[in-house]
Amino acid sequence: MNQPERNPLRRPVTRRDTLRVLAGSGAAAAAALTAGCGSKDERTTLRWWSPQASPDQLKAYKAQIAAFEAANPTIRVVFEATSDEGYPAQFATAFAARQLPNLVTHLPSFAAQQYYAEGLLEPVDDVIKAIGIDRYFAGANEVYRTSDKHYCATGIGNTAADMLWYRKDLLAAAGITAPPATWDELRSAAQKMQRDGIYGAALPYGMNAMTSLIFIGFIHRAGGQVFSPDLQVAIDSQPTYDALAFFQSMREFCPTGASNFSWGESLTAFVSGSTATGIYSGRVLANVAAQNPAIADAIGCTTYPTMSRDIPAWTYNDFPCLLIPKGAPHLAETKAFAASLYQPQLYAQQMHAAPGHVLPVLRAVADDGFYRANPLITRYAAEVDLMTKAATAGHNLGQETAAHKPNLKANEIIASNAIAELVQRVVLNKENPKAAVAATAVRLAELMRA
Repeated sequence: MNQPERNPLRRPVTRRDTLRVLAGSGAAAAAALTAGCGSKDERTTLRWWSPQASPDQLKAYKAQIAAFEAANPTIRVVFEATSDEGYPAQFATAFAARQLPNLVTHLPSFAAQQYYAEGLLEPVDDVIKAIGIDRYFAGANEVYRTSDKHYCATGIGNTAADMLWYRKDLLAAAGITAPPATWDELRSAAQKMQRDGIYGAALPYGMNAMTSLIFIGFIHRAGGQVFSPDLQVAIDSQPTYDALAFFQSMREFCPTGASNFSWGESLTAFVSGSTATGIYSGRVLANVAAQNPAIADAIGCTTYPTMSRDIPAWTYNDFPCLLIPKGAPHLAETKAFAASLYQPQLYAQQMHAAPGHVLPVLRAVADDGFYRANPLITRYAAEVDLMTKAATAGHNLGQETAAHKPNLKANEIIASNAIAELVQRVVLNKENPKAAVAATAVRLAELMRA
C-alpha cells in the first residue's frame, strides 16, 4: 500500500524531465518482460482513478498504460474505476485514510476548482507545459485557472452533455420538417410523436445530480442564471419560473419512471426506442450502434431548444479533467504519466472508446484523419462536429458564463441536490413555485456561506 511521501518533489517538472521519464530503453523493457513470474514486483506503483470505465474505455486505458510501462519498466500503473455520483465520498475517504490515487480523470471542472481551493490538489502547470499548451483548443484550460494563477487541472476531454437527440423518422411521421428550436416547438413535437407506446421525451426528475445539472441549463435557456457573475444568488427570477413551468409541462410526455431518472435511465430510454427525443451526450452513438442498430440511421442531434429564438443556446459541459491529489507519492512519475495520456494516437484511441461522448481538447487530434476515421465519427460527422463546437463554448455551474467568477461551491451545491429538490417540489409535489424557489434561494445562500 502506498503512503504519501513526507517530502514529495516540489520543483517544476520540465518538458525535458517528462520526455526523459517517458523514453525508457528497449533493453530495460525487454528485461522486465522476461523477469521471473514469481519474483516480487518492486516497481513504483501509480494509481489512476476514473468514473469513466466502459469496456471500450478500459481497453483504451490498458493500451495507454501498456505504452507507458513499456517505456518506463520501473513503473506500473493500476486503474481503479470510481463512480459519477459517488466520487465526493470516495475522495473524502481517500484523504481521510491517506490512501490517495496518483491521478484522477473525468471529474468535472467545478470539483477540481473546489478541491484546489481547499488545498487538496497539486497545480498541473507542468503537465500542461509538457503536453504543449498550444496543442489545445484556444482557451481550453481557462476553466481550470485558479485565483493564484495556476491550473488546478487540465481537460482530458470535452462533453456536450445535454444535446437534444431526436428520431428523424418519428419527426417526419408527425409532419415535422425540422428539429425543434424552441420550447413550444419541442412540446408540440413531443405531443405529436407520443404514440404507440413511445413517449415524447426522456427528461430527468429524480433526486440526483443529473436533474440538478440538466435543470440549470433550462434556467439559462430561459434567459436566467443561478448566480450572478459576482456569485450572488440569482435563482429567484422569472426565468426560473419559466423553466419550472416548461419542465412541468413536459412531464406528461416522459416515461412513468422519469421521476427517478438519472443518467443511465435517461440514456436507455432514448437508445431503446422508448422515447422520441433524448437529452444526453454523444454516448448515444455507441449505445445505439451496439444496442439498437435498427434506429441508427434515424437519429440526429442539435443543441437543446431555448424558450425563444432570441435566447442563445447554452450547453452543459462538465469539462472532464485530469487532476493530481496533493500528497500522493511519486509526483514526477505521476506528471510524466499524465502527459503521456495525450500522445496523439493513444489519446485518439481513448476518444474512440466512446465516440462523440468525450470529445478531444487537442486541436490536432480533432482534425486528424486517424481520429475521424472511426466508423461512428465518420457516420455521424455532422453531429460530432456540432457537439465539439457546442462543448467548446459550454459552461456549467462552476462558471455559468464567461462573465462569471469561478464558483468554488458548485460541487457542494450539486451534491446537496438542492436544485433537484426544487424540481421535485414543483413538478412532482405541485408546490407553489414562488415559495419553493424562495426556499431554494435561501438554501443556496447557506451553501455559499458554509
